[in-house]
Amino acid sequence: MKRLCFVFIIVLLAVPFALMANGQSEDAQTKIAFCFQDLETEFWVAGHKAITETLREAGVKVIEKNANEDANRQLEQVKDVITQGVDGVIIIPQDGESAVTISKVCNEAGVPIGVFNRPPSDKSADSVVVVANNEVIAESAVEHMAQEAKKLGRKVTPAIMVGDLGDPNAVGRRKGFYNVIEKYPELWTQDPIEIPTKWDANVALANLQSAIQANPDIDFLFTSSDFLFPVIKSVLAPLGKWQKTGHEDHVLLGGLDGDKTACELLHQGYLDATGVQDVFAEAEMILDALMKAIENGNETPNEWLYDEGFALTQANLEERDMDMWGCILRAEE
Repeated sequence: MKRLCFVFIIVLLAVPFALMANGQSEDAQTKIAFCFQDLETEFWVAGHKAITETLREAGVKVIEKNANEDANRQLEQVKDVITQGVDGVIIIPQDGESAVTISKVCNEAGVPIGVFNRPPSDKSADSVVVVANNEVIAESAVEHMAQEAKKLGRKVTPAIMVGDLGDPNAVGRRKGFYNVIEKYPELWTQDPIEIPTKWDANVALANLQSAIQANPDIDFLFTSSDFLFPVIKSVLAPLGKWQKTGHEDHVLLGGLDGDKTACELLHQGYLDATGVQDVFAEAEMILDALMKAIENGNETPNEWLYDEGFALTQANLEERDMDMWGCILRAEE
């Protein structure tokens, strides 16, 4: 997922829903500004849909602003909508640092803020934070990959496609990967090969091509975001390495997010495992927390909530595929 681990920061200051149900003038209607960094992956599109539809169904007016991946522009957009008198702000920040800066601006303005999926880099500002436990989710997917590697009766050469390490989500996913690497030292031919992606498909493509050329024996590959699977296929397929599980040239493959592509690849047999973020549950968690803050008149709520997620694998696919948001979207097509 590009700008994976991206974050929704949701700020909500609303009148009681009972008043909405009775109808109100445009001036009295609750206004929420949704200022996002872009919607270039399925995860953020799904999250955007879940949140905005829920708000609009509740009678909230949503004002959307796209910063086009410019943190400074987003900061100015937030200041502008606050000046316009919005009741709340929803933001997908560029990184953890900008999340802190924007949270402080909202705190000073008396606007409660909630951080969705990508956390601020520190806790110096007050916010409701809902975030996936990236370390645990990544570890669960890579653990399955390791168990499959054990069945091969030989050592494997591990590699990880690393996200932008300015994003706390990327840091957590990398740590989860290494937790498994350190757990089974006997499985590896060498230390893991790190392939920078910066959450950018073009960067990922160039670096994966270089890594495979320099290390043609890579046969254990974890991508920190599912949105890079098409890139991986484009590199492995011409080399005869894009094979289904059980094939002698199959590269053990794992990822994290739970998008439609990952669901399709699991069902086709190319993908061994992916860590799943529950985007729908995360949206519900943050909206519930924000409504509680609204009812209590708390302009600076401060609470961290975690989505523990799970790994969808070849072993539990039949039982749990419809627990993954990407499979739900796939079924709706």
